[in-house]
Amino acid sequence: MPSSTTWSLLLLAGLCCLAPASWAHGLLGSTLQDFQNTDASQLDQVAAIHQVADTLADFSFAFYCQASRQSNATNIFFSPVSIVTAFALLSLGAKGDTHTQVLEGAGFNLTERAEADIHKGFQSLLRTLNRPDDQLQLTTGNGLFIDESAKLVAKFLEDIKTLYHSEAISTNFKDSEKAKKEINDYVEKGTQGKIVDLVKELDKETVFALVNYIFFKGKWVKPFDAAQTTEKDFHLDNSTTVKVPMMHRLGMFDVHHCDTLSSWVLLMDYEGNATAIFILPDEGKMCHTEGTITKEILLKFLEKRRPRSASLHLPKLSISGTYDLKTTLSNMGITKVFSDAADLSGISEETPLKLSKALHKAVLTIDERGTEASGATFLEAIPMSIPPDVEFNRPFIIIIYDRNTKSPLFVGKVVDPTQK
Repeated sequence: MPSSTTWSLLLLAGLCCLAPASWAHGLLGSTLQDFQNTDASQLDQVAAIHQVADTLADFSFAFYCQASRQSNATNIFFSPVSIVTAFALLSLGAKGDTHTQVLEGAGFNLTERAEADIHKGFQSLLRTLNRPDDQLQLTTGNGLFIDESAKLVAKFLEDIKTLYHSEAISTNFKDSEKAKKEINDYVEKGTQGKIVDLVKELDKETVFALVNYIFFKGKWVKPFDAAQTTEKDFHLDNSTTVKVPMMHRLGMFDVHHCDTLSSWVLLMDYEGNATAIFILPDEGKMCHTEGTITKEILLKFLEKRRPRSASLHLPKLSISGTYDLKTTLSNMGITKVFSDAADLSGISEETPLKLSKALHKAVLTIDERGTEASGATFLEAIPMSIPPDVEFNRPFIIIIYDRNTKSPLFVGKVVDPTQK
């Protein structure tokens, strides 16, 4: 029987501005309180979501470290939710060591957690993330493009539909140009035009392509005034600067200096259920900050929010991150699924499969109002004392979270805001 390869595409698009966050573990208690009047089944769903969120937080740190090692001169931006969801879905069709590697490489401890609970957690997570919200646009999706000639295992198709809300789409991969257009059109539609022509090449031997996306669009609770945006220097390093449009607002912010991280920490909310953390290391302290930051430290920021007056300067930008996950995840222990030794017989019993390609792309936009032009104006009273001047004019870290699920939606580092 001739061998074929499966091609997997993982992608994300997020239009993001500023928001505060919550980081897994201890952050879960508040949501449980929100559900204290609900029945036992709903509480089980919340607990399942939080277990997944905890793993997503750990994966975020691990993936960030790998991306940073590959290059510390380029921007980092990715969605842990998107990447882990796609591989958890793929694990439904994996067996043996391939199955174990995929889940453990994504951060799940299979000796402490039943696999069925992992998938139920994702089922609840995706259902919650896709809940309609008139203040915030947050949509995730999974699409499985299957070759017309392929015969996939019925249980796999049933499970991905039930647990991961994934749709199966029949495709003729022998006509690679047409199949590529179908996938790119699906991606472009799901990300509302923010990611186009992501697939550049498509092998005619492809059996199926897995597409995962997450789209995020929000408005700041406290928007900036576009009239206050001016061109200023952003210091890439000690000797190189670039000009960027720098937003500015004098007002009340949840911002303070953390001596442990040697950084300024800013929390800002979107309208709706999203929040972002911006971490600005002191000059020359980025490596220290990256090596010191933990879930527990982030938890303290989120538990003790203390608004104060500040003169804030934040660059207006649009950046992206694109990753060959075969390289990055292989360094995190996921190797077999990409090799000829892969066991994906839970997907197809007739044709030997392996994952030949896995791509991930994320897009971030930060502007005065969030991601949409509007006539919003925000005014507030501030104390008469002299406020600190906090200027994000050098590389900084950003984390964007969904407060309902306590899940990290996006994680990144802005090294050069002019780099697309």
